[in-house]
Amino acid sequence: MAGQNDADPRDVISEAHRWRVLWVLLVAIFMSLISVSIVNVALPSIQHGLDASDSDAQWVLAGYALTFGVVLVAAGRAGDLMGRGGIFVLGVSVFTIASVAAGLAPNADALNAARFVQGVGSGLLNPQGVGMIQQYFRGSERGKAFGYFGSVVGVAVGIGPVLGGLLIELGGPELGWRLTFLVNVPVGLLCLALALRWFPRPLLRRTAAGAPKASRSFDPIGSILLGLAVLATMFPFVEGRSSAWLWLLLPVGILLGWAWVKWEQHYRATGRAPMVDLDIFSIRSFTNGSVIVMLYFLGMTSIWVLVALYLQEGTGKSALQAGFIGVPSALISAYAASWAGRRVNRYGRKVVIGGLVFALVGLALSIVVVVLQAQGLVSEWWLLASLAFIGVGQGAVISPNQTLTLADIPLDYAGSSGAVMQTGQRIGTSIGIAVITSAAFATLGVSGSWSVAIAVGFGLIGLVVLMALAFAFKDQRDRTRHTAGEPSGVPDLATPGID
Repeated sequence: MAGQNDADPRDVISEAHRWRVLWVLLVAIFMSLISVSIVNVALPSIQHGLDASDSDAQWVLAGYALTFGVVLVAAGRAGDLMGRGGIFVLGVSVFTIASVAAGLAPNADALNAARFVQGVGSGLLNPQGVGMIQQYFRGSERGKAFGYFGSVVGVAVGIGPVLGGLLIELGGPELGWRLTFLVNVPVGLLCLALALRWFPRPLLRRTAAGAPKASRSFDPIGSILLGLAVLATMFPFVEGRSSAWLWLLLPVGILLGWAWVKWEQHYRATGRAPMVDLDIFSIRSFTNGSVIVMLYFLGMTSIWVLVALYLQEGTGKSALQAGFIGVPSALISAYAASWAGRRVNRYGRKVVIGGLVFALVGLALSIVVVVLQAQGLVSEWWLLASLAFIGVGQGAVISPNQTLTLADIPLDYAGSSGAVMQTGQRIGTSIGIAVITSAAFATLGVSGSWSVAIAVGFGLIGLVVLMALAFAFKDQRDRTRHTAGEPSGVPDLATPGID
């Protein structure tokens, strides 16, 4: 198996060039993430401006999430085979054009159609970002690059709601929500200009021209099966509350996932390279890290949904005020991601373990704040302090975990393997938000108290984070055993086309 330091000479570019490529990637990732967090606060204005129903408003979020999750792995494999730079430029172009369509949408149906296309664009560009960091960065520089990646994630998530609130204030109820989509257009155009100027030539990867024909097969049946499996799994969690029969899709998704695994095994047995080489799951660091991040997203992404509901419905704060509550946490997350990225090669999974512990401390302190606030003993603004611990946790978990999880993956599968991780994140996010918010609302219905509902929701999140912590300790133990001379669990991926 090709290790992470077995660089092909054609992948080696100058240091200055590497960092220019990274900044282009970060601009695009920032754009795709801020588009989600901005829309969260724009939904009431969208409903008012387009006379949209609650279902229409839900699909503004759900449609983007579904198409994003469905195309991720296929897009990652396409980049591995046909050139990550070219697929990245295509994704940014699709996303930017869809942003124009969303900003100019005359009705709710047109807006949701544009959001579906936006999700496709985001799904195309995101795996290329992970793959190109793997491609152009080695050793400690890779951890540093993923650290900057995490910093951008933290800033985008934190300032999105605030920026959305400001744009709605400036533009008013009719124009303001449109600006939350149109703000992507200059960012997208800048990203395209920089990509065309700075990306190495040719944009097509060497595997597209130089590898055996078998290794260049895209595996279309595998792509369709996995896409349908992800769609059937996610759909009930984003829409199932309005139609109970949609939960029947969940076993269909599991069956399709089983069919996809069997097909990938068959495809490899015929001497061709499958979309995902299933032997990557024999790499303990990849499997452990993928479970950690899926559990983390299953729990932690619900925090900001619950906090926004608590502040607006429970304490009467405005959307802009609710948006500000996450800014300190986001800025701390950005710094923590950069700090952890520079040290992950030295300390390994211990960085992730520390981040998960900080997240648990933040959850516990936040429960204390909402309980004391209900008794009139403290202000809800003490959440600024408790959520800061969660910011440290986010910065120390996501990017360092990504660096460690992909460390032993062959370069020719960097895009699709990174996309497998991202798909797990999307599924975890959908399940977590549906289950945890439902539990919080059920508790609210019984107790009539937002503080009790939020405490229950945060408690459930804490249980999920504890499970992630258990896997982090397991991976740390595996690494210690490997250092002591026991087998590493890193197989020889003999799939055609892998160096």
